[in-house]
Amino acid sequence: MSFIDILWLFILLSFLWPTLRQQHLEMQRLRLIRSIERRRGTRFITMIHRQELISLLGFPLSRYINIEDSEQILRAIRYTPPDMPIDILLHTPGGLVLAAEQIARALCKHPAKVTVFVPHYAMSGGTMIALAADEIVMDENAVLGPVDPQLGNYPAASILETVRQKGIDKVDDSTMILADISSKAMRQVKDFILCLLREKMPEEKAHSITGFLTSGRFTHDYPLTYDQLKELGIPVRSDLPREIYDLMDLYPQPGMRRPSVQYIPFPYDRGKEGKR
Repeated sequence: MSFIDILWLFILLSFLWPTLRQQHLEMQRLRLIRSIERRRGTRFITMIHRQELISLLGFPLSRYINIEDSEQILRAIRYTPPDMPIDILLHTPGGLVLAAEQIARALCKHPAKVTVFVPHYAMSGGTMIALAADEIVMDENAVLGPVDPQLGNYPAASILETVRQKGIDKVDDSTMILADISSKAMRQVKDFILCLLREKMPEEKAHSITGFLTSGRFTHDYPLTYDQLKELGIPVRSDLPREIYDLMDLYPQPGMRRPSVQYIPFPYDRGKEGKR
């Protein structure tokens, strides 16, 4: 083999190596997901959002909960038998309220037990999804966040407070319109969170937790710790399985796009699963 042949082979391998490495990583993820599913007897879904880089240009691109995520997770839930529990791993800064609500509603309607795993953080819409679960299992240093609605760059609660302090006669029409939308958004989110919680706890406690999470008393990125959530009465545990950490290791900060939602993409037969 000549030097030119070796050079061309090296160039070819250089182009193929990232793809081969990504495929190997994908297979490792699927094997570990399947291992967790077999051990726990559940459907296991991941929704992991990391900052990614636009190919070639190298610009950072942040990932959030979007409609594509909700479509994928709703499809995974449809593939799951009613009597099969669902586990979902969340690692997200939040995102589109519509998508988060769709996912939360679907999980809440699933007849079997739903468990959410939070190894690091699940903020905003991620917290909304976590509240739909029967149980939240999180690292003792992991955090959830407030679920108060945001309008563009501003919290809805802050817009309403600005109008209250200045007075209606001292703000322009556009601010009044924002205040009206903010009021509706606050009410809608509050009603939705209350609907999720009152199925799992006494009415008085559900109202107390809903007010704490949706009132806008904190900044939107305020970290709610395991101890705070426990004190509030939210059903959380800290015995996160070792496999969850192992799975997160298989989702390094990537340099190329990849799906943020993942599951074994075919329907399960509950009877056959039990015989394996």
